[in-house]
Amino acid sequence: MSIKGLRNIGIMAHIDAGKTTTSERILFYTGKTHRLGEVDTGNATMDWMEQEQDRGITITSAATTCLWHDWQINLIDTPGHVDFTAEVERSLRVLDGAVGVFSAVDGVQPQSETVWHQADRYKVPRIAYINKMDRVGADFAMCLSEIREKLGANPLAVQLPMGAENDFVGVVDLLTLQELRWGGSDGTEIQASPLSSVWLEKAETARDTLVDGLSAFSDEMTELYLEGAQIPLELIKQVLRKAVLERKVVPVFAGASLRNIGVQPLLDGVVDYLPSPDELPPFHGFHLKKEEDVEIKPDASGNLLALVFKIQNDPQAGLYSYVRVYSGTLKSGSQLLNIGKKKRERVNRLLRMHANRAEAVDTLVAGDIGVIVGLKESQTGDTLGLDNYPVLLEKMQFPQPVISVAIEPQSTEEAGKLTSVLGTLMLEDPTFLVKEDKETGQTLISGMGELHLDVLVTRITKEFKVKARVGNPQVSYRETVTVPVTHTEIFDRTLAGKENHAVITLEVKPGSRGTGNVFHTKVPKGQLPEVFQDAVERGVRGAFTSGVLLGYPLIDVDVSLIGAKYDELTASEFAFEAAGSLGFDNAARLGSPVQLEPIMKVTILSPRDFVGEVVGYLSQKGGIVHSMDSQATREIIHSEVPMVKMFGFTTGLRSMTQGRGTFSMEFSHFAPKG
Repeated sequence: MSIKGLRNIGIMAHIDAGKTTTSERILFYTGKTHRLGEVDTGNATMDWMEQEQDRGITITSAATTCLWHDWQINLIDTPGHVDFTAEVERSLRVLDGAVGVFSAVDGVQPQSETVWHQADRYKVPRIAYINKMDRVGADFAMCLSEIREKLGANPLAVQLPMGAENDFVGVVDLLTLQELRWGGSDGTEIQASPLSSVWLEKAETARDTLVDGLSAFSDEMTELYLEGAQIPLELIKQVLRKAVLERKVVPVFAGASLRNIGVQPLLDGVVDYLPSPDELPPFHGFHLKKEEDVEIKPDASGNLLALVFKIQNDPQAGLYSYVRVYSGTLKSGSQLLNIGKKKRERVNRLLRMHANRAEAVDTLVAGDIGVIVGLKESQTGDTLGLDNYPVLLEKMQFPQPVISVAIEPQSTEEAGKLTSVLGTLMLEDPTFLVKEDKETGQTLISGMGELHLDVLVTRITKEFKVKARVGNPQVSYRETVTVPVTHTEIFDRTLAGKENHAVITLEVKPGSRGTGNVFHTKVPKGQLPEVFQDAVERGVRGAFTSGVLLGYPLIDVDVSLIGAKYDELTASEFAFEAAGSLGFDNAARLGSPVQLEPIMKVTILSPRDFVGEVVGYLSQKGGIVHSMDSQATREIIHSEVPMVKMFGFTTGLRSMTQGRGTFSMEFSHFAPKG
């Protein structure tokens, strides 16, 4: 398969927009499955985890490879629930294009916005699919205007739905001006016919809007349009493709996946308008030896570079490391270097995944996505390559966990098992943290929300069969420093008859909120060997995990090593690591530390009659209302509320809105505790 014939795409949407159903149809029509899986009946291929089938939601981003005509499509179905945002984040990092699925009834929902803006950050070209055109309340025009207004995108309809709700029968293709209808029990028969008089005027008006919108990107099209001349189909496709790749336009398709309508033209749209890996701007990496940024182009004969974007534990085969190959060719049986950790790894086997089934392959080339079996040290975000080209690809950023529960084994026999399982889950999920409370001796597990933790706890007890007791959810606080401090730490200890001595000077200052913890080495070259600088960094980074006020992790702290002294006779890595840890703790105590609490972005959908009560309820909870949007029968309230006040929010909201109010929340930022 040439790189031109490759598409790495993701399907992203708000929960319940029909994303997994659409993915199931894609697998069926590309011949990967021989039956139509359904989320509602619990037999969806992409939702292969038992919990996904029980709950009817997507939790992990399942990766699969399928063929559509002569194109290979690597498809990743990402979760729609905000608690699993890490799955979306790491998928977008390695995708070249995405399909945004929207419900024709609900339009752009809160999580659609979140995921869309995540894709903006990674500069991912997109096409849109308005699903559920057969449902009561379906409104194609409303969806187009919400994509424009709420997402700041430039949507151009390339199809027109023929009817809506019970009258939805197919789509008009605005490029070929044909009516498309689906027949057969599984939607495999597509009947194309010329426009009937019923649709002629609407279709011509919509096509004019499409051509007018595209002519802004092509002088040739503008001239033909102004002359009233026929515009060739190939020219329209070519201009549309160019505008999509430049992220100036979002082509919009329509359908009803559950009724098997609209999926095949969507697949054509993936091939026609989304990029192959070599059509994207070069990726950037940092060359460790040259200490400079370098551009990486997807060349199968280039230097090998691959990014681990997901770890998954397989009960039989062990750890599956999902990788995207950015350059070079990855071969089964080869030796690799984990460039950031400077550790050697061996590729035992290479797999191409089909949801939870695997097919062995010999090579993965630049642009491809697959799985390595056999990696021991590598984690999500690590770069794999060879000694001759030590380039680090950009690390992935994940949000901080905001909610914790205590977990303890029911017996000493289960203790070792629990420790092992927690280690595996931390490898799989970068937003899952495990910490021991030094005061109580309890093990605390932290995640992105109540559903996230509920899923993890269920996996621990059911999937891994660990007998454990679990406490009630509690908020995960953080700490930070508020004033800059310069501190010199002297470590001097004799162990086993050997003197261990280190002197370091650290500059510790508050970073901007949300920037994370940063460590810089500013000592002049030659003043301190690199091995001791690394030891100081290890000590400091280890100390970040436990704050000086109440033991909560420290965030948004900027630490620089600005001075050091060492004696060859008494210096040791142990001494410099200990000096880093103790020095940072002492500096943080002097830096006027404060406790931070998580603030959540809460979006509430309330019937108009109950808006006053809902706003009052938010005020009681210490929430701040930022804005409100009106829709036909309901109000959308955008607010921020401290996480600690969100426990039991669902019950209160439902009781005051007669069960009709709903909300979604996601982490916004940490703020000093009120």
